[in-house]
Amino acid sequence: MAEYSKVSLQELLKKYFGFDSFKGNQEAIIRNVLAGKDTFVLMPTGGGKSLCYQLPSLILPGTAIVISPLIALMKNQVDAMRSFSNEEGIAHFLNSSLTKKEIADVKQDILDGKTRLLYVAPESLTKEENIQFLRQIKVSFYAIDEAHCISEWGHDFRPEYRRIRPIINEIGEAPLIALTATATPKVQHDIQKNLGMLDATVFKSSFNRPNLYYEVRPKVHATREIIKILKNNPGKSAIVYCLSRKKVEEMAEALQINGIRALPYHAGMDSATRTQNQDKFLMEEVDVIVATIAFGMGIDKPDVRFVIHYDIPKSLEGYYQETGRAGRDGGEGNCITFYKYEDILKLEKFMQGKPVAEQEIGKQLLHETVAYAESSVCRRKLLLNYFGEEYPEENCHNCDNCLHPKEQFEGQEYVTTVLECIQEVKEKFKGEHIANILSGNMNAAIKSYRHHELESFGAGSEEDTKFWNAVIRQMLIGNLLQKDIENYGILKITDAGREFLQNPTSFMITRDHDYQTEGEADLLDEAERTSTLDNELFNILKDLRKKIAKQRNIPPFVIFQDPSLQDMATQYPVSLEELQNITGVGAGKAQRFGKEFVDIIRKYVEEKEIIRPQDMVVKSVVNKSGLKVYIIQSIDRKISLEDIAAAKNLEMDDLLREIESIVYSGTRLNIDYYINEVMDEDHIQEVYDYFREAETESVEDALRELGEDEYTAEDIRLVRIKFLSEMGN
Repeated sequence: MAEYSKVSLQELLKKYFGFDSFKGNQEAIIRNVLAGKDTFVLMPTGGGKSLCYQLPSLILPGTAIVISPLIALMKNQVDAMRSFSNEEGIAHFLNSSLTKKEIADVKQDILDGKTRLLYVAPESLTKEENIQFLRQIKVSFYAIDEAHCISEWGHDFRPEYRRIRPIINEIGEAPLIALTATATPKVQHDIQKNLGMLDATVFKSSFNRPNLYYEVRPKVHATREIIKILKNNPGKSAIVYCLSRKKVEEMAEALQINGIRALPYHAGMDSATRTQNQDKFLMEEVDVIVATIAFGMGIDKPDVRFVIHYDIPKSLEGYYQETGRAGRDGGEGNCITFYKYEDILKLEKFMQGKPVAEQEIGKQLLHETVAYAESSVCRRKLLLNYFGEEYPEENCHNCDNCLHPKEQFEGQEYVTTVLECIQEVKEKFKGEHIANILSGNMNAAIKSYRHHELESFGAGSEEDTKFWNAVIRQMLIGNLLQKDIENYGILKITDAGREFLQNPTSFMITRDHDYQTEGEADLLDEAERTSTLDNELFNILKDLRKKIAKQRNIPPFVIFQDPSLQDMATQYPVSLEELQNITGVGAGKAQRFGKEFVDIIRKYVEEKEIIRPQDMVVKSVVNKSGLKVYIIQSIDRKISLEDIAAAKNLEMDDLLREIESIVYSGTRLNIDYYINEVMDEDHIQEVYDYFREAETESVEDALRELGEDEYTAEDIRLVRIKFLSEMGN
């Protein structure tokens, strides 16, 4: 093959693709491929991976075979290649979407020497007839795209990818180029080992995306927070990721009802609707797509400004891939994730029933995600460290942890304790196990290895395992430890770690976030914010309630309860529609009693020139709670309350609370069929009459008045539901 000078390569780049210069490592990678060497390319999305095999395929004699799992992308890439050439047959794909006639045409073009680039799905590559056909042609090289699919440790493992090497051996030897946009050192090793290319030249571009802002928030009122973020950034493109299809539908509906142009996208929708929703997003007919992780493969929208994770992803590779869809044009990109540990436990539960090896890998990957979420260290530093890249800066100035740093403390002694413990167990255990030894946590693994007999056992019992895990993670970032590639997760001491043991130096540590308590603090802040109760208005509303109660001859609490009046005196609703966003007010209540209340509030607001906290009001999807709908339908069908409770796995107390909330919001329910079975007529009437005259709705007051030996709290609540339903609704 003739040696291509720098000038002629650039001329070819200009001729075929219209670009004036190469990006990043592209030229070095292409030269390596042209020289017939195996090549491994690690390049984040948007870095220009496909050019690394497209240009060499046009230069080298024969046909290059590109193995890719994404059928939709194959078509796009083939169309793009054809647009650069006058020859229609220059590029083709072979996959399950083609007819027999189309397959025959593709094969003819290849035999005629027209086709320089052939895209094949791994499933098509394994078909015997295709193997036999490809043995007849000259293969210039093989390109394995999305190569992380080979590794069980990757975020998108495909078993058929494991069979690529034996099939290549059958078709015929040729150089390999493997490409991926995300790979940890472990995944990279797996890919190279499986493809038999451990000697390949490795080209690794930086994983750092300086324009992306990373933030993790406690998952408290997350839907409301997401609505606020999007409302405050009108017209900006955003993707909201949820793990379940059901949550995608609910979230899209909540956004729509709050005036945000949003559409759902998940694998359960028919493909025409999915494509239509995706196109509307690309054409800017909508601003937001709410999606499961199925969305985004091959979406090249450069101006996505927000990637919001309602649910944390199952792996950091998945997280990097999904957040990487923000700010591809180099402009603003905000990556905000909502996190609570219960979600991780839920994900672990889903793994049960899978093969043990798969569960182990899944748990290890989840552990990395928890480490990222809870850590107070620079998020960019952590992410890049995960992908085997060092980030030298102390502060990236573009993540929540760097913009609001937590206090650091001297950790020299803690680091020494960890290193001594790892030495004592002969560098054969994972971080979790080390943390359990140091905190003195006696579990089954500690017992079976007799590690409670070690000198290190309990050496750091003044701190918990969470603390020791944080120290270990920061030692990994500080390069005092590394994870074994073959037995992923096992901690090995680096040369720098051994040097530290000989001559300990200062090592500053940051304590992790505790999102449980931070979330509770957020709830308290919320309570403090909403406790800006307008007492003057509250008293006016109480007087109005008393007046209406007198006119209608019903107790005041039947009209609106105190919490509803307090909410009105905080939010200032001035229309019946806004009134329905108030605690305990449904459509029925608003229609029946609301007009006088909103009139008086409107007048008050105008007179006092009050600026209302409307940004705090987030509309919820009215009466869409599946449980409430189920209860209403079951009561309509006269099903006993015990059976309703059992069907929904509720205690009777919880069921009554749900029914009370339905009735307080203004929906009329008839539970006579049940009350008449469990109470006699006189008792029902006595409790009913009591509530006609009662000052309050209190069950305790009713029991004191009517006699605790005669009635149970449940009896009182049942009749109170009947009374409120008949008198108030």
